[in-house]
Amino acid sequence: MLKYKKTIIALSLIPLIFLVKLLGRYPQFIEDYYSNGLYPIISTIERHVFGWLPFSFGDIFYAVALIYIIRWLKKNRKRFFKDTKRWFAEVFSAMTIIYLAFHLFWGMNYYRQPLHTTLNIDDAYTSEQLITFTEKLIVKVNTFQQRLAINDSVKVEMPYSKRELLKRSPDGYEIIKEQYPHLKYHPRSVKKSLFSLPLTYMGFSGYLNPLTNEAHVDALIPAYKFPTTTCHEIAHQLGYAAENEANFIGSLAAIHNPNAHFQYSGYAFALRHCLNEIYRRDEALYNQIILSVNKGTLKNYEEVRDFWEGYQNPTEPLFKATYGAYLQGNSQEGGIDSYSYVVALLVNYFDSHPL
Repeated sequence: MLKYKKTIIALSLIPLIFLVKLLGRYPQFIEDYYSNGLYPIISTIERHVFGWLPFSFGDIFYAVALIYIIRWLKKNRKRFFKDTKRWFAEVFSAMTIIYLAFHLFWGMNYYRQPLHTTLNIDDAYTSEQLITFTEKLIVKVNTFQQRLAINDSVKVEMPYSKRELLKRSPDGYEIIKEQYPHLKYHPRSVKKSLFSLPLTYMGFSGYLNPLTNEAHVDALIPAYKFPTTTCHEIAHQLGYAAENEANFIGSLAAIHNPNAHFQYSGYAFALRHCLNEIYRRDEALYNQIILSVNKGTLKNYEEVRDFWEGYQNPTEPLFKATYGAYLQGNSQEGGIDSYSYVVALLVNYFDSHPL
């Protein structure tokens, strides 16, 4: 009887995928009944259950699961040829359960309404708007850089430990929730990943465990990037699955944080996106505009670039390509790097909320 149950579960994967894709065609339904209905209840419960732990339960779960999978494959390798049908039934029944859990606990957020729709702002902008906004951002970033560093040629150093940065990161959400109540963040569940080194080699600065709703930050990344990276992962916890939307919300939360170092990190993060977009559109203009950015800020950018270059390896492009394909398979057409939409959100948001 058990083998038939596994076969039934395995065969249900196809209709389950069909159901997810069908529901994904109705983003307003997802927005109303999942992202703002069922999901906040599930995620809040999970953060209550796992958030208080001083370590990542999700990381340990992944490690145990990986060991179990390797052990199972080794133990049952001969069954692949001798008992093929049951072997596939067990594998695909497990895949069905994982697929269901992923979309129930978090994954359906990929199909919600675009952020610009829920924020009631435009998703298009002109080159003139981009240039004007970038120039204003440069003034803002330069002001903070000179305030926090010895002079305009010295990079900004974070005076806090990374543990303290994790504690302070949600403070910006306490402020922006007054404007956007759906960005209320409680309880907290943000942790340094136990697997920061392999995470770095894969080229990722953080991730959200969709099964435990724990947000993880790579403990090795430069402290200057900790505020925006942590705020980015919190945005994922709040149900914003798209990378570009999480980038926007993360920068917004850092900018609204009462701490000046967080504000600098948030503004500098937003500026980097705008500069990248200008470079993509007009390299000559980029070379001109970049001259007005303080050297200290450019050194912060260089610090991050040097960090990632120090961990480059042959497997990183494979992991990035795999994740990019995964995002596109979940209706995220821009993949990992979708700067234009981030910039559209920034430009149009700050058009009605002056810097």
